[in-house]
Amino acid sequence: MRETVDDASSVAGDNEPIVPVAVLVCVGTRPDVRVLEATKKLELGRTLVDDDRVSKEHATVRFERGAWVITDRGSRNGTFVDGERITNEVRAHGTAVVRIGHSVFLLVPDGRGYADSLADGGEHVIGPELARLHAQVTRLGTSPTLLVHGESGSGKELIARLYHSSGPRANGPFVAVNCAAIPEGVAERLLFGARKGAFSGAQDAAGYLQSADGGTLFLDEIADLDPAVQAKLLRAIETREVMAVGANAPVAIDIGIVAASHRELRASVAAKTFREDLYYRLARAVVHLPPLRARKLDIARLVVREIAAVDRKLAAHARLIETCCVRPWPGNVRELRAAIHQAALAARDASRDVVRLEDLPENAGMPLEAPSAVSAADRAAATPASFDKPAILAALEAANGVVSAAARSLGLHRTQLYRLMDKHGIARDDQ
Repeated sequence: MRETVDDASSVAGDNEPIVPVAVLVCVGTRPDVRVLEATKKLELGRTLVDDDRVSKEHATVRFERGAWVITDRGSRNGTFVDGERITNEVRAHGTAVVRIGHSVFLLVPDGRGYADSLADGGEHVIGPELARLHAQVTRLGTSPTLLVHGESGSGKELIARLYHSSGPRANGPFVAVNCAAIPEGVAERLLFGARKGAFSGAQDAAGYLQSADGGTLFLDEIADLDPAVQAKLLRAIETREVMAVGANAPVAIDIGIVAASHRELRASVAAKTFREDLYYRLARAVVHLPPLRARKLDIARLVVREIAAVDRKLAAHARLIETCCVRPWPGNVRELRAAIHQAALAARDASRDVVRLEDLPENAGMPLEAPSAVSAADRAAATPASFDKPAILAALEAANGVVSAAARSLGLHRTQLYRLMDKHGIARDDQ
C-alpha cells in the first residue's frame, strides 16, 4: 500500500526514506532517463538538459507541504504543467508532468525505486510501482489462490502468469479463462468437463480445471461467473477434486488458481451476486494492480517501445510523450498500445521519422463520454476550414500564445488548431 507523502522527511513503513524526485524521461526525440533528487529547490535549465528550446534559467520546482510548486522564471518558450502553459507559479499534487522546451519531466512525490528502475537505460517497460507489485506476487507464488483487482486492460493476465512462473507448478500448464465470455448455461461443462452421455450429443471432454492440472488456472472477470457454478467451484477448490458433468466419481487435481476482476469483489458479495464463502477462499492473497495512469514512467516507456515495434527509425516527439503521460487512458495498456501503433503508422505513411501528437487519434486516452447530441452535419459545419490566418493569430494573441486556450475560444480541438497553424505557416512557439 502506498504511504501518504506529507513532506520530504516522511519515512516509509520499511524505514526507507520517501524522497521526492524529478524524473527526466526525454530530451527532444531522445529517451534520456535520469533521476534528480528534489528535497530542495531544483533548477531546470540549459545546464541540466541539452535542449536549445530551454532557457538558461527556465523554471524551478520544489516539494513543500505535500505538493509540488512549479515556477516559470520568465522562460522564452514557456513551462507546461500537465499539458497546460503556466504563468508565474502553480501548485500540483501527486505526480505532475512538466515540459520545458522539448524536455519532459515527471515530478514524483515518492521516489523510492525510481533509480533502480532507470538503471537499465529506460528500455525495460516497468516502473517502480509495478516492480513492487511484481515482488509481492513473486512472494505469493506458493499461495494456493490469488485474487487480483485491476481495471480492464491493465495487465491482470501478466500478473497471473508471474504468479504461475513463481510457484511450485511453474512447469505445468497455464490455462486462462474469461468468465465474462462464457455463454450462459455452459459454464459448468466448460469448467468441470463432461462425460459421454451426460446430455444429448455429449462426449468425454476435460474441463478447464482438469486441463490446468499440475499448473495454474486463471479465471478473469470472475464476478461474471454464473452464480449456480460458484458453489461447485468452491467445492473443487476445497476438496482439490473435480466432478465432471455426468461423472460417477471425482478426479483429483493439483492446481493454483488466480481470480481477477475489474470490480471490487467485496461489493459483489455485499450485493449478493457473489458467494461470500467463495470470496474468502479466493482472497487468501490479494493484490491490486494500479491503472496505467498511475504509472506514468511506464507510459513514457511504452510509447517509445511501441513506436520502435513499428519501425526502429521512428522516434517520439516530446509533446507526444507529454500528452500520453497526462491522459487518463481508461483502456489502460491495451488502449495505449493500439493508439501508439496507429500513430506510428500514420507518421511512417507520411514519410516522417518523428511521431507527433497530431498522429495520435484525437480521443485516444481520453475519458469515455456519451455520444454527443451534435450531428455529423453540425460537426462538419464547424470544421476549421473556415478559419483564416488573421482569425487564428488574433485568437493566439488573446490567449497569450496558449494554444489550448486559443483552440477553446475558436471552438476547436487543440490538434485541429495545430493543423490550421501548419496550413497557414504559423510558427508553433510552444513545440
